[in-house]
Amino acid sequence: MDLIAEIRRKAALAPKRIVLPEGEEERTIKATEIILKEKIAYPILLGKEERIKALAKEYNVDIEGAQIVDPEASPLREKYAKTYYELRKHKGMTEEKAFELMKDPLYFGALMVYSGDADGEVAGAINATGDVLRPALQTIKTAPGVSIVSSSMFMILPNSEYGEDGILNFADCAVMPNPTAEELADIAISSAKTFKTLVGKEPKVAMLSFSTKGSAKHELVDKVRRATEIAKQKAPDLIIDGELQADAALVPKVGERKAKGSPVAGKANVLIFPDLQAGNISYKLVERLAGAKTVGPILQGMAKPVNDLSRGCSVDDIVDVVAVAVLKAEGLGI
Repeated sequence: MDLIAEIRRKAALAPKRIVLPEGEEERTIKATEIILKEKIAYPILLGKEERIKALAKEYNVDIEGAQIVDPEASPLREKYAKTYYELRKHKGMTEEKAFELMKDPLYFGALMVYSGDADGEVAGAINATGDVLRPALQTIKTAPGVSIVSSSMFMILPNSEYGEDGILNFADCAVMPNPTAEELADIAISSAKTFKTLVGKEPKVAMLSFSTKGSAKHELVDKVRRATEIAKQKAPDLIIDGELQADAALVPKVGERKAKGSPVAGKANVLIFPDLQAGNISYKLVERLAGAKTVGPILQGMAKPVNDLSRGCSVDDIVDVVAVAVLKAEGLGI
């Protein structure tokens, strides 16, 4: 299964309005041409129209059909400032400060999504994750029943021995440094929804640890075990098991030996890491050493679609994440 091609194909069936706050950035402009050509989304570029068009000409790309909005000059700026002021006045926000903040494309883009003038947002090519998330969390906030925002990363392996024909979902790889048991459970549930939506297959979630079914005793193992129980209570239909070591989660013979009777051991396709260090290190090792293709990071848990990019992203990475944002905007529960 070509997951990337399938995500783009599904997005093109029902394209949505996706705002790109980094509209003057080279990779974003080049990605916009592909997005328009493949009819993946209706892109909204934030920035100075003259500059964006000049850069498109310089890069020899055609962005005809993309909407361009200058936050500083837009008539929407005042409306968004008033909305933001009302949302944040209890935190000491003033109308003057709110109006000034709306010059920032990340704040303007978040308010576009919050106000329904865009269906989703993709940013992070030149901005840190925290800078992308801050205005979104202050306005859009998390989805009902979800306590935190997290991320997952799809790893597409060159062989199909592991996961779902070579497709694995890793979480959390970009947001939560040291989640509690309750937060880890939410990450597992959100990641399973992401997998189901984008791959279309039943998620089998492994809660990873350095222990399998009590083989080691430690408070870190206890946290993973507790998170597994919480996830089962919150999502009783979810196929999930833990705590499992990585080999027990992925290799059928090892899974049978270490966790006999487990519904997940040896056939996991969603791997939940106990903390951000483990998740981030693991996905980068698999990407570099195993030659895996990646899709993400995909932000999970927001009430409306907001997706982050790696600052090392390629043009195709931006296109792919925009396609994911379109699918999320379909209300598919990511």
